[in-house]
Amino acid sequence: MPAQARRIALPRAARIGIATAVTGAAFALPLVTTVTAQAHEVPAAPAAKTAPAAKTAPAAPAAPAAPAAAPVADSYKVVGGDTLSKIAAAKNVDGGWQALYEHNRSVIGANPNLIFPGQQLALGAKAAPAAKPAAPAAKPKVSQDAVKPAAPKPAAPATTAAKPAAPAVKPAVQPQTVAAPVATPVVAATSGFVAPLANPKLGTAYGVAGSMWASGHHTGADFVASTGTPLRAIAAGTVVKAGNGGAYGNEVEIKLADGKYAQYAHLSSIGVKVGQTVTVGQQIGLSGATGNVTGPHLHFEVRTGSEYGSDIDPIAYLRAHGVSI
Repeated sequence: MPAQARRIALPRAARIGIATAVTGAAFALPLVTTVTAQAHEVPAAPAAKTAPAAKTAPAAPAAPAAPAAAPVADSYKVVGGDTLSKIAAAKNVDGGWQALYEHNRSVIGANPNLIFPGQQLALGAKAAPAAKPAAPAAKPKVSQDAVKPAAPKPAAPATTAAKPAAPAVKPAVQPQTVAAPVATPVVAATSGFVAPLANPKLGTAYGVAGSMWASGHHTGADFVASTGTPLRAIAAGTVVKAGNGGAYGNEVEIKLADGKYAQYAHLSSIGVKVGQTVTVGQQIGLSGATGNVTGPHLHFEVRTGSEYGSDIDPIAYLRAHGVSI
């Protein structure tokens, strides 16, 4: 039979020592593990402080742009007796009185005839100087009979102008020739007076009030007349004016036998001269649109004196002398 294992009896002190050693080992193991884990935990380095961003110096304010120099236009100060036509001619304004008026419409207003002393007018662009150098002397005086009428402005489109032919469906018709205006035979009233033009048709009447006229009212009577309409002496008399009258354009003035004066303004051409004697109904020129006007017509005045401001009602005067208007 197998031999039985023997239990080896150990002394008590030896058993205590073994137990103590085992217990100590069991206790030391977790302690070592803990220390080892702690040894592997590396503390994170403190975050580096971010340096404060450098402050950007504020941009210097931009220097204000220098204002552009305003262009200085030539100007003229109105004096007594001035008209736009006279100023435009004296200052050689390019485009004449019409351009001068357009440059100064805000100063003058709606009526180009109405300008006042003291007004400052811009002259605008000047016309090119004449080819021959002119002496800076004052404008020579010219007798009325030596003044030649200004060249007439282009006539307004005539109502008799031929219209472009439509596509013909009938045989072409020979074009009709428009004859030049012919003065109507004059039949004087028993008093020896006639109307200033044939078949008179009134436009703006005498005495109409308004700021359009320097005197505050219309100093004459306007007759409807296209450019080139023959004008005639209302009675026998002597020509005292025949030339450019500023705002009146080309004008003719006749001293009548009774001491009154008949004035015709804005003519396209003049057919008489100063000092000439005319008979009733004699043609003295053609109507037009010279001077300060907006269109062709005849401005007719009757005056007690030769100069502006002595006007009377021209229609009443003609009717009193047997002329039917």
